[in-house]
Amino acid sequence: MTTQRKKKLRIIQISLLFFGILVLIITYGGNNKNFEGKISDKNQKKAETQINNSKEIDGDVFINIEYSGLDLAGNRYILKSAEAYNSDANNEIVNMKSVQATFYFKDDTVLNVWSDEGEYNNQTLDMKFRGSVKAIYENSTLYAGQADYSNSKSFLIISNNVKIDDIRGKIVADKLLFDIKKQQLNIASFNDGKINANIKLK
Repeated sequence: MTTQRKKKLRIIQISLLFFGILVLIITYGGNNKNFEGKISDKNQKKAETQINNSKEIDGDVFINIEYSGLDLAGNRYILKSAEAYNSDANNEIVNMKSVQATFYFKDDTVLNVWSDEGEYNNQTLDMKFRGSVKAIYENSTLYAGQADYSNSKSFLIISNNVKIDDIRGKIVADKLLFDIKKQQLNIASFNDGKINANIKLK
């Protein structure tokens, strides 16, 4: 093989090698840049969302929390929340979102309560339910705007557009007071003392 031919062959090999390296740089280098750009944008949006949320809420945020215990009347309860946080101003108060509470009474009946938002006092064990309140007790389903459970007084006050669906009929009232100790329900109305009720007695 002549020297001149060897030189030409070497030049071709070097050219092919250079061309191959150039193709690799263009192909993978460009993809990495685009990929890094997408990840960085995604992380940036996520970080911005977290920062905005942290500005709205003052205190620590907890996900899927659960409280359980006994009230002063000796009834067991379980309180769950999809998201909760307590304010630095009052560590006793826990604010909650997507709330579910279950009360197990001594007579083996169960009361379930759901609401959009709520408040729990981890010292007094009092609870507040706000927004789209729904409660189920035995064969009755209740709907209202708010409900307040007092552990010290052992009663549940339900108010704001109260409606009850029962197998015996329907009730529309301004306020319901459920005495947990006595298992009694008192109905109150502010509209001239009249209650819109349609109940079939046993």
